[in-house]
Amino acid sequence: MIERTTLYIGGHWLTPSSAGTLQVTDSNTGDLFATIPAGSEADVNAAVSAARAAFPGWSQTSSADRAKVLQKVSDGLLKRGDALTRLIATEVGTPLRACSLVQVAAPANSWAYYARLAQQFDYEARVGNSMVVREPVGVVAAITPWNYPLHQITQKIAPALASGCTVVLKPSEIAPLNAFVLAEVIHEAGLPPGVFNLVTGLGPLVGEALAAHPEVDMVSFTGSTRAGKQVSRIGSETIKRISLELGGKSASIVLDDADLAKAVQATVSHCYLNSGQTCAAWTRMLVPRDRLDHARELARQAADSFVVGSAFAEGVKLGPLASAAHRDRVLSYIRLGLEEGAELVTGGPEAPAGTGDGYFVRPTVFVADPRSTVAREEIFGPVLTIIPYDSEAEAVNIANDTIYGLSGAVWAGTDDRALGVARQLRTGQVDINGGRWNPLAPFGGYKQSGQGRENGIYGLEEFLEYKAIQLRA
Repeated sequence: MIERTTLYIGGHWLTPSSAGTLQVTDSNTGDLFATIPAGSEADVNAAVSAARAAFPGWSQTSSADRAKVLQKVSDGLLKRGDALTRLIATEVGTPLRACSLVQVAAPANSWAYYARLAQQFDYEARVGNSMVVREPVGVVAAITPWNYPLHQITQKIAPALASGCTVVLKPSEIAPLNAFVLAEVIHEAGLPPGVFNLVTGLGPLVGEALAAHPEVDMVSFTGSTRAGKQVSRIGSETIKRISLELGGKSASIVLDDADLAKAVQATVSHCYLNSGQTCAAWTRMLVPRDRLDHARELARQAADSFVVGSAFAEGVKLGPLASAAHRDRVLSYIRLGLEEGAELVTGGPEAPAGTGDGYFVRPTVFVADPRSTVAREEIFGPVLTIIPYDSEAEAVNIANDTIYGLSGAVWAGTDDRALGVARQLRTGQVDINGGRWNPLAPFGGYKQSGQGRENGIYGLEEFLEYKAIQLRA
């Protein structure tokens, strides 16, 4: 049993203002395995005050010195890699091998990347008689989700610190333990007091207090579109900068000349990554109507090949969902799909055999009308909806007919044809014919999938302001 009783504020581990606690459960078993402080508005105020006091000094620290600290954080995370992997596998349920690579190694590498970028970035430019400088936006509130907890924390905190901002972090209460480990690593790295602060608690209390705080200059939020709208409304009262990475209902378009077997296998795997708890997952697969029967069977075979079980079990490809509440939400969508008449290809609402009391859902595939609920709403679980179409133009229209625009894929006989379709999609990123994920490319969405970008140089620029200094001729 892990008991965290303090918050990290102003460079110290401090007792929170109230004695309230929150419970964290093991997603693999359903058992209680940790408690954390339930922070309050008073704790938020203390953390923001510490960040505001630290900002003048940190913002004027040389980029080389900032880089040294970020590199130490990267090194510290790698040293704790095995423990972090097991911790996040317990919190979220990501199978161990994937957890090590995606949930731990990737964030550690991002800290090292931003250490390098902090020194390479050109913060000044001459435009006529003006010197245009890029300066840190100020105090940043980072509000992060549970599905890729350390990764999403890193994609906000590392570039914010690299740019010279100070930070208050509110991690998800569902997967918060990794944030405490990060705070320990940051403390050991020698970051000045107040530059990084950690306050745990519930979103409607701690998250909204941060979004409303007049001394917070920017909120960077990742989570549901519903919660993002609330953060945006609250933050707009003080005209602070808002960066939002929200939901998705991304389409994988399989054209008539594509390698169907390759496209279906890749789409199913992408949809089920992290048990479907991925905002950019390809959860709609669009296939030519005359290839539907073959696509349906290929999808069934691919889905049925996913071994479901504990993140710690050998050979498991699909771990549990992160919480009982979220499992129940996903199951309610599967039941709704059946009620609305979607064709169940495989899976369903029944618990997978032999999974005990963990938060497991069977890998599920539907064939459905594009207007059905399972084809339109973000489910955030291992649920793929196959949608047939009759023409390339119809496929593009179906893919774009959504409030979201986060990700997508196009599969075709040639890259040129795939690229032509990709250019028509209203979405933040598109893979063509299996193009690999690029952590240096901008990540973010169109429409209600958010605003702003993370990753690479684009993630650093989110935390910078422009200043024009007019010089005498």
